[in-house]
Amino acid sequence: MAAFDLVIRNGTIIDGTGADRFTGDIAIRDGIIAEVGAIRGEGREEIDAAGTIVTPGFVDIHTHYDGQATWDQEMAPSSWHGVTTVVMGNCGVGFAPAAPDRHEWLIGLMEGVEDIPGTALAEGITWDWETFPEYLDALEKLPRTVDVGTHVPHGAVRAYVLGDREKPGAQPTEADVAEMARIVEEGIRAGALGFSTSRTVIHKSVDGELVPGTTATAEELIEIGRAMGRAGHGVFEMASDLNREWNEFDWMGRLSRETGLPVTFAALQSIAKELPLDEQIAAMRAENDNGANIVAQIALRGNGVIMAWRGTVHPFRFRPSWQEIAELPWEAQKEKLFDPAFKARLLAEANDFSTAPPDMLGLLTIVVAGWTMQFEMDEDFDYEPGPEASVQSRAAAAGLSCEEYAYDMLCRNDGTGFIYLPILNYADGNLDFLEALQRAGDTVNSLSDGGAHCGTICDAASPTFMLQHWVRDRSRGARIGLEHAIKRQCADTARLYGLEDRGLVAPGYLADLNIIDMERLKLGRPWLAFDLPAGGKRLLQKAEGYVATIKSGVVTFRDGRWTGATPGGLIRGPQRAEMREAAE
Repeated sequence: MAAFDLVIRNGTIIDGTGADRFTGDIAIRDGIIAEVGAIRGEGREEIDAAGTIVTPGFVDIHTHYDGQATWDQEMAPSSWHGVTTVVMGNCGVGFAPAAPDRHEWLIGLMEGVEDIPGTALAEGITWDWETFPEYLDALEKLPRTVDVGTHVPHGAVRAYVLGDREKPGAQPTEADVAEMARIVEEGIRAGALGFSTSRTVIHKSVDGELVPGTTATAEELIEIGRAMGRAGHGVFEMASDLNREWNEFDWMGRLSRETGLPVTFAALQSIAKELPLDEQIAAMRAENDNGANIVAQIALRGNGVIMAWRGTVHPFRFRPSWQEIAELPWEAQKEKLFDPAFKARLLAEANDFSTAPPDMLGLLTIVVAGWTMQFEMDEDFDYEPGPEASVQSRAAAAGLSCEEYAYDMLCRNDGTGFIYLPILNYADGNLDFLEALQRAGDTVNSLSDGGAHCGTICDAASPTFMLQHWVRDRSRGARIGLEHAIKRQCADTARLYGLEDRGLVAPGYLADLNIIDMERLKLGRPWLAFDLPAGGKRLLQKAEGYVATIKSGVVTFRDGRWTGATPGGLIRGPQRAEMREAAE
């Protein structure tokens, strides 16, 4: 009889602590790592990992699978990139609590903020819950390839309490705030990993309204934080424009010091933020020096838009000729786009912004004419492109106008060409500013937005990008070490949310693992799929080089293909160290 369920032999183990790599074996029993080192006993299944690295499974703390997790077991695309744990319900949007008459409103909120097709959500979500604890019960019914944990979202809580009074600028009463706090405490006690809110004007519902929480007072947010403190755990997560007059870091610091809980925010180079990134980090550190625990979530590449004819946005979205064909089936659109006469007419037109929100005109100008900031996504695309790779530079070299060159780019590969527009995190034209932040103890790798922005981005591939670009291939600046990168994406992200049972390769920890061929590791070309419920679209991106991904001791992916196994479940609250102690 085999001593173990699975033994991985001869791999180069990166254990997640940041310590040097070593060659050894890993034995797994009952979903837990039983031994690490030279394993004498046999496994019912054995994998020879010679020539590959073996890492903990990746923990992605910033996703938006709130709807998808109720119907999808594969949990792509995050699961395709070595992720074995996701935390969702970020940015104040989610689907619980949900009064029966607010379902459509919540869908519109998610569609507007996160670009998830409302038709897909309407068809896919079963709504067999009302309260947040009931939502957790619904999530628990469906096994998946990954573990899921979630926040209590401010938008849903406010809508539940205020009902029709929830409008931009709504002023909740003291009783309203007390009820919101009660709901959040109930959700945290039921197993939520934290609470989330959004305070950025970029986040709007599908109807163009600011999301709930954008104008909430510090008193409302602190009272909710106190409810989390009474429950005894949880992360307070926020996306914010960080307007100077709001003095966000003051109340974040007060909340963290009073409750003892971590507060985390999205730290980005952004045209929507009054505070430059270096001032954001300095303000955070000033509060932390005074006893707070504020953590900055950082993305590892430029965040923005992947533009395509069939995507959510492209540079010609506001040309009258495009508007004439915008609602046609793709084949009819394509016939027009490849017609020289149609192309000439469209390129001769001016943009018509009459239907665009006035406060978005600055951003839209970059979308339709920011040629120095737009880059062609060719087969071996470098996500840290230099100015010579811009549409403007390539158009000049080809002797074409920027408009015509961009039009031709989108028409490549039978009309499936992509243009990359990094709106955030690329103000310097490089990623140098992230080098120091990746070495800092008060930042955490995040902001993949897995499951969201279906027609505009695909940053769920962030763990693969980290290894391919930052560890192995970066040529425009310093790289980071493999051991440090794995610690950042595994142990560090897990610890922030109290998930002490994962993120390390050591006896007693969950057997969540990746076996990766670093020489073959490569991001694939994105593509638009129409595989969500009701034919909803989403950008997807796979990768080569993942030999296997293992969740709780079960192989979920082999060579990038799902095995059909679904050992993942729902995480309820912090996961402490008892498992380690039991194994020792």
